[in-house]
This record gives sequence, structure tokens and C-alpha cells, in this order.
Amino acid sequence: MTLTGLYVPLITPFDRSGAVALDALEALAQQALDDGARGLVALGTTGEPSSLSADEQQAVLGVVRRVCRERRAPLVVGANTAASLQMLCSHAEVTAALTVVPSFVRPGEAGAVAHLTRLAADSPVPLVVYDIPYRTGQYLSAAALRRLAEVPGIVGLKYAAGGINADTVELFADLPDLAILGGDDTFISPLLALGAHGGILASAHIATGEFVRLIDAWHAGDVAAARDLGGRLGRVSAALFAEPNPTVIKAVLHAQGRIPTPDVRLPLLAAHPDSASAALTAVEGLLATPRA
Repeated sequence: MTLTGLYVPLITPFDRSGAVALDALEALAQQALDDGARGLVALGTTGEPSSLSADEQQAVLGVVRRVCRERRAPLVVGANTAASLQMLCSHAEVTAALTVVPSFVRPGEAGAVAHLTRLAADSPVPLVVYDIPYRTGQYLSAAALRRLAEVPGIVGLKYAAGGINADTVELFADLPDLAILGGDDTFISPLLALGAHGGILASAHIATGEFVRLIDAWHAGDVAAARDLGGRLGRVSAALFAEPNPTVIKAVLHAQGRIPTPDVRLPLLAAHPDSASAALTAVEGLLATPRA
């Protein structure tokens, strides 16, 4: 299985009563695929899964499963424990699980690799490892990521190292047999230039088609177009991530009339109006710029 192209990690919209707005979620999923996304991610961190009840999580998953089944689109589901992975065994639509590197305990590289190796061995679906050290507290070197690439059952890496560093260069200099999907929205263009196979990008709720074009441009070797579009999308992503994800994205989607409220659940707080306004201005500027 090869994971390429754009995957949109769906937010969880809420209605005015505070309940999950399942109709709005379905509309977002359908629109992302209509606009060219290769697949969807359900219950990723962008979807605020830790603030959802078990019933709400199943309702969200049911909607996205149905959309992906009808559209024949790949579905990746956030699952970080053996128990949550086992729950995916009855869902034929699930292509892979997005599994974050263990957080807070900082087990060291060897411990992280051993943990993910065990999960992969016991999982009914392949794993896409989510490496995001500035949130987990556990850094993985290029050598550790290469060891994970050799583990049966690990088929992809969502790479969000917080920028481009020496290990990034080392990893991409000799790509392992692993689908690498950029996960740092602001840096997706340089990661694609280095050889990333695609991206899992929350920013792609907004201007999905432009992110698809960016990935296609780099893969086609159209450097001039990719550089221009990548720079403009980078500014949009920076504005959308000016506050904790997905607060600004929800504010923009609400302003566009695509979700019933901009609400998030604690411990997140709603984005400041200034951040939402700045992001809307950035998006409007992107969409108003003629394509190269």
C-alpha cells in the first residue's frame, strides 16, 4: 500500500447546543474529496478526539467511514493504543491508523521504536506513525525513523519535526521504503521539494484544491509554480496556526458558512477575533491571486 497525495484530517464541528454537527462533518468530508483530496483522516488530533465521548467518536467515525466507502477513498483513523486499534478490525473502509509517538513519558528512541513495533504487530490495520516531537517531547532521529521503516505493518510516517533540520536532510537524502507525508503545514512545500509523498494537512480544509495543486506541481517537477504556490500557502498556514489547532481553522470555516459554530471544547479556547480576521485576509489574498 502506497500513501500519496493530500489527506485532510477532519475537524469535529459542533452545533449551537454543543453536540457534534454530523451533517456539517459529512459536508466537509465530501467537499475535501470533491476538491481533490486523496483521502481523509478521522479522529486525528485536529478532530479533538480527547474531548469527545466514546459515542461521539463512533458517530464521527461512522460518518467518515460512509463517505469514504461511497467515494472509494482511503480512510486513516487516529488510534494510539492496542485497544483503540483493535476496534478498527471490523471497519473494512479503514486503510491505516495514524498512531502518535508516545508522549510525555519520553521513553527514549529505543523505547519509542519498541512500543510502535509492538503496536504494529498487534494491529489489524497498518500504521502511519505520527512524529511530532514538539508536542510529544520525544525526538526521533533519522536513524530511528529508518528502523521504524523496516517494521512490518508500519507503512507511513506523518513527519512534523517543526521545520527542516539535519535529521530531515538525512532522512530525505536516502528515502526509506516508507510513505512520508508532511505534517507541518507551514513547511509542506520544502518537504515536498525534498521528496515527501504528500501531506496530512489541517490547513487543507481551506483551499483544498490549492494544496492538491502544490503536491502535484512538486511531483511533476514544475518548480517555478510549486515555489510560488508553496510560498503563498505557507503564509495561509502560518495564519491558520497562529493559535492552537484547530481554533483558527474553525473560525474561518464558520465565517465561510461551512460549519454552524466556531466552537471548540476545553482545554481549547476559541480563537481571538484578530487571529480569525488575519487568517481570512490571508485566505482571501490566496484565492484572489491568479494561478501561475
